[in-house]
Amino acid sequence: MSLPSLVAVPASLADLAERPGVALRARLAERGRVDDWPATRQEAFARACVASDFVAEQVQRDVEAFLALADSGELERSLRPGELRGQLQALLADCEQEDDLARRLRRFRNRQQLRIVWRDVNRLADLGETCRDLSDLADACIDLAYQWLYPRHCAQFGTPMGRRSGKPQQMVILGMGKLGAHELNLSSDIDLIFGFPEGGETEGVRRSLDNQEFFNRLGQRLIKALDAITVDGFVFRVDMRLRPYGSAGALTLSFAALEQYYQDQGRDWERYAMIKARVVGGDQVAGAHLLKMLQPFVYRRYLDFSAIEALRSMKQLIQQEVRRKGMSENIKLGAGGIREVEFIAQAFQLIHGGRDLSLQQRPLLPVLAVLEAEGYLPAPVVAELRDGYRFLRYVEHALQALADKQTQMLPEDARERARVAFIMGFADWPAFMARLEQWRERIEWHFRQVIADPDEEEEQAAGGEWLALWLGDLEEDSAIRQLAELGFASPEHAWRHLHDLRGSSQVRSMQRLGRERLDAFMPRLLAQVAEQDAPDQVLERVMPLVAAVARRSAYLVLLTENPGALTRLLQLCAASPLIAEQIARFPLLLDELLNEGRLYSPPQAPELAAELRERLMRIPEDDLEQQMEALRHFKLAHSLRVAASEFAGTLPLMKVSDYLTWLAEAILEQVLALAWRHTVAKHGTPKRADGSDCDPDFIIVGYGKVGGIELGHGSDLDLVFIHDGDPQAETDGAKPIDGTQFFTRLGQRIIHLLTTQTTSGQLYEVDMRLRPSGDAGLLVSSLAAFERYQQQEAWTWEHQALVRARVLVGSPRVAQCFEQVRGQVLGRARDLQKLQAEVSEMRAKMRDNLGTRATDAGRGENAFDPAQSFDLKQDAGGIVDIEFMVQYAALAWSHQHPELLRYTDNIRILDGLGAANLLPETDVQLLQEAYKAYRAAAHRLALQKQPGKVPGDQFPDSRRLVRRIWTELGLNWD
Repeated sequence: MSLPSLVAVPASLADLAERPGVALRARLAERGRVDDWPATRQEAFARACVASDFVAEQVQRDVEAFLALADSGELERSLRPGELRGQLQALLADCEQEDDLARRLRRFRNRQQLRIVWRDVNRLADLGETCRDLSDLADACIDLAYQWLYPRHCAQFGTPMGRRSGKPQQMVILGMGKLGAHELNLSSDIDLIFGFPEGGETEGVRRSLDNQEFFNRLGQRLIKALDAITVDGFVFRVDMRLRPYGSAGALTLSFAALEQYYQDQGRDWERYAMIKARVVGGDQVAGAHLLKMLQPFVYRRYLDFSAIEALRSMKQLIQQEVRRKGMSENIKLGAGGIREVEFIAQAFQLIHGGRDLSLQQRPLLPVLAVLEAEGYLPAPVVAELRDGYRFLRYVEHALQALADKQTQMLPEDARERARVAFIMGFADWPAFMARLEQWRERIEWHFRQVIADPDEEEEQAAGGEWLALWLGDLEEDSAIRQLAELGFASPEHAWRHLHDLRGSSQVRSMQRLGRERLDAFMPRLLAQVAEQDAPDQVLERVMPLVAAVARRSAYLVLLTENPGALTRLLQLCAASPLIAEQIARFPLLLDELLNEGRLYSPPQAPELAAELRERLMRIPEDDLEQQMEALRHFKLAHSLRVAASEFAGTLPLMKVSDYLTWLAEAILEQVLALAWRHTVAKHGTPKRADGSDCDPDFIIVGYGKVGGIELGHGSDLDLVFIHDGDPQAETDGAKPIDGTQFFTRLGQRIIHLLTTQTTSGQLYEVDMRLRPSGDAGLLVSSLAAFERYQQQEAWTWEHQALVRARVLVGSPRVAQCFEQVRGQVLGRARDLQKLQAEVSEMRAKMRDNLGTRATDAGRGENAFDPAQSFDLKQDAGGIVDIEFMVQYAALAWSHQHPELLRYTDNIRILDGLGAANLLPETDVQLLQEAYKAYRAAAHRLALQKQPGKVPGDQFPDSRRLVRRIWTELGLNWD
């Protein structure tokens, strides 16, 4: 929303500017400066006086001070960062007396308040600048008053010393609410909390004070300096009721006492308040430490849907107070008011902020931007909330500009209403109210979608027919009969599941609130399970998740509050026991079920990589534990989204493999960056042969499924590490090592990051056996050693593997060199008879060891018997035979057709064979269809946690086709 319009001062209000105008013109005439005030400036003056009694009174009271402000040019320009604080610092430089401190602070505040109101009502500053200037004014007054008082307080009572550290102690002043968020309005109270790092006593005086008593007294002096009303007015009204125990609590507390309070007794509304906490005065370093200590109280590491209940309860209390005091006209607390927009934003912050660090912000508008960017709320919703909030904040400023009073109540007096409509740029009060009601209705509607109790608008008994069964109020026979009537094929088994859960130690030991949440959730769950095609199977798969989260009931609230998420959960459980197990193991994945659009639309490769980079950028570089957790959660979340898209039919099999491969590449890119940064920090940067720094001259090569862009769910990674640094040259760090050692440690670090088990599992199983010389070889090969091995020592099967090898991440220069080596090795002319014999021999060994014995690996007379099984991968005519034929063809003919080496996946290599007329086009298409059909079947079986085998009578035509082409290529079966 743009700034409210400027309209001409109506004749009915012009008299409000007369008296201050007379005073101003008289003084200008005395000085001979009437010409200095052109018509435009006089109009701005009249507008400011009509909009604000405060401006009019300040001009009449001290017209000289007003003219000095006008002459400074500050009415027409924005202040530079730090300029306001610098002005106050200079003003207090020679201040010696506490009474003089109070006087200078108040006069400075009045001058700045006049400037801010002038710029606001004349549309010279937007909402952001006005709030920022007011907050900067408060910060400067608080901190500089404290800095003035502290040394004088120490001179009187001694310097407070920490009992543990033995160091001098300073106070930390936390600004809460709008001050903390840099959103202060024209007449805000300032909500403060005082703390100090350590207990102890003062030193340097004859009679010492306990540190708490010292800071209590100092806090009282600071409040007086800011809050007391004198002939010059006040600086800011100070509200200390947000401190622990409120008005009954100590004025100041040590960090330990603050941490203990919030850990043991902190209430939900205090979490809400702490979102905006910011150090506004005192010891900034200690204050940052305090906020970090309190962060776990505000932001839970898990999804915290209990926050919605807390916010809903707070809103209900506010609504009761509004009704009791007749405050429906309150634009902050009433329906569709400022507080509802704040509640919407802070609901998402409290729920998701522990994991999504981009939500850990204080100002509201940037939080709304994150909610849109990250898909928590649709863009049109955010646009309405943002514009409605801005409109309400402008209204709030209009109300408070009138008399410098903290109010959000719409006026009843007709003249006051006319002034508000004028300030907001409307012709009259009805026109203004029409727009205001429009915004309040939209905000209230959005608030209800996010915060309101679903039971308020739908029947209380959602799933109510299951409540008695779950609570155990029914006899067993009646319960089993109800389960049978509602579609369960084995009601006795289903009843036993429910009975065992209800009697389990997890449920029996739950606290009252958790048990209430479980009792609210289970009837809803059973009602939805009963609607599934196979309710017995779905119940069996979802019960481990319920048992896993019973003691972490915020997840139950998530599913209770979001029926759509529960529906999607049950659909996935019905589709795949593997996914059901994954969600039960890692309940944080439930977050992915909230947004249907995101769940079924995984991002493309560039967006995927960018999202992961952005996530890791928000984590401190030295916080390896959180980085590893972020990587694992990212993989879990996007793997789930791919699986969900697959079941929903929005991703075919080949695209599933693409996405899973892109996911692995995005993760490997960041893992390499983390490992490089850590190893360089410890040992310094390795060198190239020419003496320059490596950057990093290292690549990760993928073989097998990841190399062939054919990853499936749960696939491991076949990797090879290659570097092109100088093996002998030492690194340039504090603990130098030679290049060989450096790159070996880099490789070890990469494997550690990929395979370490954390609370979110491991990233990938890693297989390094395809590196030169296998398990007996070096973990990381130099490019020269890799080339030498491939040219002189590698077996044919290793060259077959190289057909599917490609660089996943790392140095572009070394990647290009690797491709040249690969092309030279694979593209040389070979003895076809020898190649046929070696490929056939290797394949025979695999069939003998891994194929189905009962059918002679698919070659026996009973191979097509439905009572037997066909191993999709290893039996004759299956997946590996197709892969071996493609690899044989690439090795046999790429010296004549180098285009066969362009791609590493079987489908596109087959395309190349057809294009070069090396295989008939019909055979190419049939092989591709067979390959995709086999992989699709194996994929489905893997998601059902079943081995990759089908009945023997499956795929007969495809198997015969593969065997025919195998023979036609000169390969044999023995």
